[in-house]
Amino acid sequence: MNLKKIKEIIKKGEGIAVEVKACKNALSKDVFETVCAFLNRSGGELLIGVGDGGKVTGVDPTALEQIKKDFVTATNNSQKISPTFYLGVEEVQLQGKSILYVFVPESSQVHRCSGRILDRNEDGDFDITDNTTLVTALYLRKQTTYSENKVFPYVKSGDFRKDLIARVRKMAVNQRSDHPWQRLDDAELLKSAQMYLKDYQSGKEGFTLASVLLLGKDDVILSVLSHHRTDALLRQVNLDRYDDRDDIRTNLIESYDRLMAFVQKHLSDPFYLEGDVRISLRDQIFREVVANLIIHREFLNPFPAKLIIEGTRVVTENSNRPHGYGLITPDNFSPYPKNPVIAKFFKQIGWADELGSGVRKLFRYSKLYSGREPELTEGDIFKVFVPLCGEDVRKISTPQATPQATPQAERESKLLDFCVEPKTRGEIQDFLELKDREYFRSEILNPLIAKRKLLLTIPEKPNSPKQKYYKNRG
Repeated sequence: MNLKKIKEIIKKGEGIAVEVKACKNALSKDVFETVCAFLNRSGGELLIGVGDGGKVTGVDPTALEQIKKDFVTATNNSQKISPTFYLGVEEVQLQGKSILYVFVPESSQVHRCSGRILDRNEDGDFDITDNTTLVTALYLRKQTTYSENKVFPYVKSGDFRKDLIARVRKMAVNQRSDHPWQRLDDAELLKSAQMYLKDYQSGKEGFTLASVLLLGKDDVILSVLSHHRTDALLRQVNLDRYDDRDDIRTNLIESYDRLMAFVQKHLSDPFYLEGDVRISLRDQIFREVVANLIIHREFLNPFPAKLIIEGTRVVTENSNRPHGYGLITPDNFSPYPKNPVIAKFFKQIGWADELGSGVRKLFRYSKLYSGREPELTEGDIFKVFVPLCGEDVRKISTPQATPQATPQAERESKLLDFCVEPKTRGEIQDFLELKDREYFRSEILNPLIAKRKLLLTIPEKPNSPKQKYYKNRG
């Protein structure tokens, strides 16, 4: 969390979207009332370790880990917050003291805290459980704002794919061995995932659009949403049309599989070490891009979602209900879930991260992959541009323009000349007169390996202590 932003929140003071709690040694029960109210209203930011008037009191260091654990445990306990909602806690140092920051997004569900429904206004949290007018209005607002909650009363249990439910149950258990889904039957799993609701306008209840899109049979999906489609295109030679295409009209789980397979088919995966472990930069990047394309879209809009691979970039487009306009960066990004139920489902199976962390990860790995940052544009159509190096798209042989010489390019040239004969990591680092090993690995060595300008003498054992690196003369 940006320290400057924390200071701005404290300076702004409490309001409909900001709450502070002193909580020096333990969490007070009204912390969870605020979480519930934020979920039910428009989301908000919670600071623990800050008292009234913005005074930074801090959290007792000896109680810090227990408080974080208690917070996460309680928000995942249906006896406290129902339906449960996973929230992350960030520790921030301010004025020499530890405070905790929690971003609570608006939920598409109506939540209860210890059995009570709370809402939020400028004066704080208030209990509306016994006010039927306010409760009904809250349910209506959630259902009209989030299309994933649209109820289809004639969809039955037999309209879902049992094999797909078994698969996601196994994936969730692999993420967490004690996951509650392993003890639930298929219908209970869907209800546990908040995909069975009551429509307070018609009085009908049933499975939702989210349930059908995630786990429904193909004919059921196209019956309730005939325009549902995701288009994957490769434009490599024929820029007016396409060289390869996958027209995807199926559930969101297998849509994710097919989009990732399309990316893996057409984009290279350069060698990269994170520490001493090899990771796939390509998969790290497009795991975020593909999940965003699938999860955060307005499904009732007939505009088809697209993933287009071109010579110098990958572009994705999807219909959107914007909460702002213009370029998004990690510094100005305020995470807002477009389909919270679907997003939470993807998180349960390990295909999505905590809200907001995916954007930071995308910027980080894109810089390592191509040397450039991605562009994310919020609008009625949400667009993502991921830059590629010329050699990233397989089978492309168009020569790249020669860049002008820069100090960085000169250093790279000298390094490569030094490595005409194989050199160890230490020898190269000493040659460049660099002391910071992590900086050298992440900013210099790994990018050259990723671009195959440096090759490994023992490629089958990248972590070998005998490893050396040499210039690629190919």
